[in-house]
Amino acid sequence: MEKHTDNVIDTLQEFINKPTPEDTVIPPTALCSEVALFRIQLSGDWLYQNSPLPTKFAKLFASILHGIDGEHFLITPVEKVRVEVEDAPLVIVDFVKNDTAPSLMLKSSIGTEYQIADLKRLKLTDFGIYLPLERGLWGKLSRACYYNFVNEFNLSDDQGPDASRF
Repeated sequence: MEKHTDNVIDTLQEFINKPTPEDTVIPPTALCSEVALFRIQLSGDWLYQNSPLPTKFAKLFASILHGIDGEHFLITPVEKVRVEVEDAPLVIVDFVKNDTAPSLMLKSSIGTEYQIADLKRLKLTDFGIYLPLERGLWGKLSRACYYNFVNEFNLSDDQGPDASRF
């Protein structure tokens, strides 16, 4: 019985001495190539080596797309690939205002959905309205969505969104 107890104690000691996930430093993923293999056009269409990428693959890749210091990358635990973006990486085609909480559910042209709660960070430019999304990304409102958004939130050049309507 003592031998069995010693094994349990040794196992518990090993477990206690293991580093926690917070203690483990994960090195940043290295860039695979300086050449951008993917490109996102102004229309929101994705290209891979200048060939159209099917929407189902664009949607999949959008789930690992990150915006870092004005550049865009597809990042996995083992790879990092540069993505060339003409304007915004995602084109927002529809939004739904949440009636129970102050937030919006956004839908992109490739079918991805995003929830945002803070309209104060939106960018209103001469080229359109840009909304902050996750992982450092921005979504640009499509033309029809732009007009619906302006009508819904009474946007003007002098003020941001009317928070009382959000």
